[in-house]
Amino acid sequence: MFYLDSRQIYRSSELDSLEWLLHGFGTRFADVPALFSQLATVKQVHSSTCVVAEGRSGVLGEADALLEDRPGAVVAVKTADCIPVLLADERTRTVAAIHAGWRGTAARIVERAVAAMGARFGSAPAGLHAAIGPGIGKCCYEVGPEVAAQFGLQGRAHLDLAEENRRQLLNTGIPIDHVCVSWLCTMCGPGFHSFRRDRESAGRMYSFIGISAVH
Repeated sequence: MFYLDSRQIYRSSELDSLEWLLHGFGTRFADVPALFSQLATVKQVHSSTCVVAEGRSGVLGEADALLEDRPGAVVAVKTADCIPVLLADERTRTVAAIHAGWRGTAARIVERAVAAMGARFGSAPAGLHAAIGPGIGKCCYEVGPEVAAQFGLQGRAHLDLAEENRRQLLNTGIPIDHVCVSWLCTMCGPGFHSFRRDRESAGRMYSFIGISAVH
């Protein structure tokens, strides 16, 4: 279940169950950078590249997923229709923030991030919790034949990016009851930035995850 808090940030009750975790999916009204003295992001390039933040802040190169294991550190991705995905490992207390547009989804970036957490932190899929935040919904996301073909669809089709990423997360072995989806459409919802709706005037929303300094 997702709910909107007083800062205009959506939170996942699935991730709320981890008392050491900081997380949220900002709306167009949320000033997420103002909440943290240090925040790590990347220049997003619609790839399947994962970067380990190692307690650093600022823009950490070109990638579309950020991993972190340092207490007090927060990582974030920015979206305006693409799908934000947050991962947390309850055993190792490590996290990841992922930006998944259609290119990243086709390149299976969430699977790459799960594998990277395993390689770097020893995370096992059975201990991971995932939240898929607001992004453009199947209702509004019509794509051409070339994009549709990347997902086994024919002709022009309505693509469900949230569901594609949910399936990929389940394919890694994350338990089905550890994966929650907001099902909120950024193009339908006036509280969100949407590039497809607003084009160049669209802003970006921050989705963040981090490890409490004291836990």
